[in-house]
Amino acid sequence: MKKLFLSAVVAMAWLTAATQTTPVYLDESRPVEERIDDALSRMTLDEKIAVIHAQSKFSSPGVRRLGFRDFWTDDGPHGVRPDVLWDEWEQAGQTNDSCVAFPALTCLAATWNPALARLYGVSLGEEARYRGKDMILGPGVNILRTPLCGRNFEYMGEDPFLASRMVVPYVQGLQSQGVAACVKHYALNNDEDFRHQVNVIVGDRALHEIYLPAFRAAIVEGGAWGIMGAYNLYQNQHNCHNATLLNKILKGDWQFDGVVVSDWGGCHDTYEAVHNGLDMEFGTWTDGLTMGATNAYDMYHLANAYKQGIKEGKYTTKELDEKVRRVLRLFFRTTMNRQRPLGFLCSESHYEAARQIATEGIVLLRNERVGGRKGAPVLPLRLSTMKRLLVVGENAIKMMTVGGGSSSLKVQREVLPLDALQQLCASQGVQCDYARGYVGDTVQSYNGVTVGRSLYDLRTAQELISEAVEKARGADCVIVFGGLNKSSYQDCEGTDRKNYGLPYGQDALVEALAKANPRLVFVNISGNPVAMPWLQRVPAVVQGWFIGSEAGHALADVLTGRANPSGKLPFTWWQSLGDVPAHRLGAYPGTWRADEKIIDEEYKEGLYVGYRGVDHFGVKPLFAFGHGLSYTTFRLGKATANRPRLHQGDSLTFSIDVTNTGSQAGAEVVQLYVSHLKPALPRPKKELKAFRKVELQPGETRRVSLTIGTDALSYYDDRQQQWTAEPGSYQALIGTASDRLAAVVNFTLEAYK
Repeated sequence: MKKLFLSAVVAMAWLTAATQTTPVYLDESRPVEERIDDALSRMTLDEKIAVIHAQSKFSSPGVRRLGFRDFWTDDGPHGVRPDVLWDEWEQAGQTNDSCVAFPALTCLAATWNPALARLYGVSLGEEARYRGKDMILGPGVNILRTPLCGRNFEYMGEDPFLASRMVVPYVQGLQSQGVAACVKHYALNNDEDFRHQVNVIVGDRALHEIYLPAFRAAIVEGGAWGIMGAYNLYQNQHNCHNATLLNKILKGDWQFDGVVVSDWGGCHDTYEAVHNGLDMEFGTWTDGLTMGATNAYDMYHLANAYKQGIKEGKYTTKELDEKVRRVLRLFFRTTMNRQRPLGFLCSESHYEAARQIATEGIVLLRNERVGGRKGAPVLPLRLSTMKRLLVVGENAIKMMTVGGGSSSLKVQREVLPLDALQQLCASQGVQCDYARGYVGDTVQSYNGVTVGRSLYDLRTAQELISEAVEKARGADCVIVFGGLNKSSYQDCEGTDRKNYGLPYGQDALVEALAKANPRLVFVNISGNPVAMPWLQRVPAVVQGWFIGSEAGHALADVLTGRANPSGKLPFTWWQSLGDVPAHRLGAYPGTWRADEKIIDEEYKEGLYVGYRGVDHFGVKPLFAFGHGLSYTTFRLGKATANRPRLHQGDSLTFSIDVTNTGSQAGAEVVQLYVSHLKPALPRPKKELKAFRKVELQPGETRRVSLTIGTDALSYYDDRQQQWTAEPGSYQALIGTASDRLAAVVNFTLEAYK
């Protein structure tokens, strides 16, 4: 007993001594800021410089001496990119770095369902954790200003409010798994051609009302731990070290406490990087951007050049310590967080999440009756009444998870549309035939990832069309899978589209098929709207996006009615490029300066982007923002407000009955826009300020409530450099698309007493 007592005393003494000698930065009971201060005080100059720049393509060093491990980033935002070699872009050749591909963010935005954005973030975070990633480079929330932008498919559409409501739960879901979000590309990165040279000239109102709200929401509401600077310039300063965007707005006005990460090679100047808010520099080759010496990370602007400047007295350590403090805070949130989950990879729950998001995001754009009033709509396909279905088009057999730039993935599986439809048809005893129709991109691999089946086809365009037409004549229905792909000059990082029309001669194919068979469906696979000169001759059109691993299943479910479409467009679908405000005003792609090193691109359209421009310029879109059909029908009742007057700082709730008047279950998105009747400054005719997706059974009625505060009435007063909610008369316009707003409620914002 005495020996046991002595052993216990010795053990207690040892534990007490161990506790007393535990460094503050390792003591998880201490506040994080105290731990940061302690760790910072222990670091050498070399260690401080090391943690603020890359050591490989996707990692930065920790502080080995103090127990901080290396920090690993990876591309997203639609899946975890395959691992590459330490200092090369080629794959590392691993066998355990596949992933589930989730739908591109245009599809997520088209769900108009914030709960799915949270599911998306959690699922992606679980995959990233299993793969040992500490930061995912996404989500992207740049505004769709022009449909030619090659990277629009990575973003969340044209409306700042919709993007804001979708990005917050995405960020929260991702970071709930201990994986940092790195929201990108901050800011004004709205086209890809010459993205390193474009200097954006934009008014303060458009900047704050259109291009910054989604970033602000991700930071202020979502609590994002990282943000990525954009390649382009604003006010003649590169955005990865931009005094106004980073110091004044991000870290000043929004009180951002995370890290600013450069886009790869987006840092151009040591002095500006030191003083203008950049915290971590990433890139490739000698100068972070262009070809040069390998393993040259010490040659970066925030590496040896910065350290030498400190030693020579050019810089103090004040800015360095602030950068390191932010990096350490990121470490404590991620690599030093012992409570974060382990994650898991390619699970069935992730495939289910991908399929659900894809299905809810698919948009039924058009579904007309064939054979007059007594005829039935083409969709959904009734396989039980069919003998032969014809599928046409390269996009039915092409993997869309491969290519497109940094979003390219190595998936465990990708179900292609033709395979899914053939499987369904076989189960119903229906023959599902295929014709190529057109040949587009026959590249067999990207960044070491192969595309599966061979896409080579040496037949002429006329031969391909003739085969498709011949097969179409005897089919019960023809489905064309066309649109864009993720090749250069289409939906792809680094290049913009050259024109608004469909590539590879698809218009001629569709026109020929429309003459051969009236029961024609066009499924557009893209992240952008496209011209459809044949629209009136094609009874059914579906927007299919780039929807990842479960693409085939989700599209087959919607086309056959196993799922009722409920997606809504997150952007305006223009009839022609000349209708787009930026192009209408000659405000794209900008003008080269005399020295031909910078392009000045003035956003002449100001606030009037997307549907705001539709109202302002009086053009008629092909499909309106918020548009999307269903296989059932809905009726909205009369809208009411809980009070006629709103006081500053209060909220106002609008209610409206929604009834499913059709014969099957479905979901509708109730949208609320606000109109300021007599503003002191010019304002858009209406702006989206609330929405709610509601699922209803046949015959079911549900009362939907939409609440707004005075912030929904505010605009950015560039004269006073502040947000203002101006007293006066307003209208709430409620409906199911920006051009279908039948319910109107008048209300007043009272002045301050």
